[in-house]
Amino acid sequence: MTTTEVLSTDTGIQVQPDRTRVINRFFVPGREDVGPGDSRAGPVAERVLRMDETDVVVALGDIDDRFTHRHRDLHGAFEAHAAMIMPRLESGVELSTARRLLLGAAFSHEYAVEGAAICNPSLVLHPQQPVDGDVAFIMSVRCVGEGHISSIGFRTGFVTDDGAVTVDRPGPFTEAGTAEFVGNDGPSYRATFAADSLVSERLLWPQTAAERHGMEDARFVRFVSDSGDVTYYATYTAFDGVNITQHLLQTIDFETFHASPITGAAATGKGLAIFPRLIKGRYAALSRSDRETNAITFSDSLHHWDERITIQSPEQPWEILQLGNCGSPIETDAGWLVLTHGVGAMRTYSLGAILLDLDEPQRVLARSAEPLLSPGNSRRDGYVPNVVYSCGALAHNDILVLPYGVGDQTVHVATMSISALIESMHPEIDSL
Repeated sequence: MTTTEVLSTDTGIQVQPDRTRVINRFFVPGREDVGPGDSRAGPVAERVLRMDETDVVVALGDIDDRFTHRHRDLHGAFEAHAAMIMPRLESGVELSTARRLLLGAAFSHEYAVEGAAICNPSLVLHPQQPVDGDVAFIMSVRCVGEGHISSIGFRTGFVTDDGAVTVDRPGPFTEAGTAEFVGNDGPSYRATFAADSLVSERLLWPQTAAERHGMEDARFVRFVSDSGDVTYYATYTAFDGVNITQHLLQTIDFETFHASPITGAAATGKGLAIFPRLIKGRYAALSRSDRETNAITFSDSLHHWDERITIQSPEQPWEILQLGNCGSPIETDAGWLVLTHGVGAMRTYSLGAILLDLDEPQRVLARSAEPLLSPGNSRRDGYVPNVVYSCGALAHNDILVLPYGVGDQTVHVATMSISALIESMHPEIDSL
């Protein structure tokens, strides 16, 4: 353990993939996600139509017994899926309620959104805070299921004034929400969830061609405008199986999300992270568009980022391959605290930090000479070995609550003193 790692305290929290968290998706036999194929929808529908009504009722009862407890509105999903198949049937065909539901069930399947892994978390303050002094938070997580398809899920929890952290057990259901394409500015859409659902039950599932193989590594930030209005933004990586692009999420309540693409040279690649407020009247963000160094970019629009200013290049042995950020900057009296990741030999990911000037964030004031966290012997194994990684931490008084993924498999949580961390950092000579 390095000198800097002594500053961190392991909370003992380990969020494991929950394979019972499933969503009900439309399924067409012959056109499974694993590859192209001819639809077998017609023959399957005909088999359902030929079944004796008594057998239909028995089959539907069996399905209800096995699946009702896993979905908030199982029959509603079956109805929606049946409606997508009905145009393939002969006109005028009338189905009993049970047969229509069974038809929908034949074109449904469960997808375990965390079947493979849960990782790369980010923390923000919950829009609704308790009155007892504790601080409530929302933690976004990258959920990975069959076919390595990633989606964005959530957990909730609390931090006490003395730094005790609790992560709540998620709600009993998982729902992908209702997506609606909106606007004329490209593949943008709105995802809406039921008001009576829990935040931890909501899942942002890929909706566009750019996302069809995953929505990865959301970096959420609580953005406060000059007028005091609060909006939550998140940048995330959309993956279509070949190409990656940066996209933007926007919400005020974690009930309705607007998703849209981001353009510009500074927004290519991965790892764009937005500052939590305007700086001199402009948006600011961390960028790693060259895939190697940390940079700052400024813009008048959250949807377009062009010029970048390099602020940190690999220097230490634990970062010789590349650098990147671990979420949006955290404002402190001493400067902007930026958590970083460095990649060293054997593609080992470690976490570090830099401190930026509040008014001119392109000026680096200090940096950690040693990792804050590294895989080590106890954190080296997983879906992707030798990786610790975060997409954003939360400050509460002098406490930094740092969630991080281990091995792209599980989520752990550490805490540390912000003032002690800043004091441990090495000043940059050029900034003295």
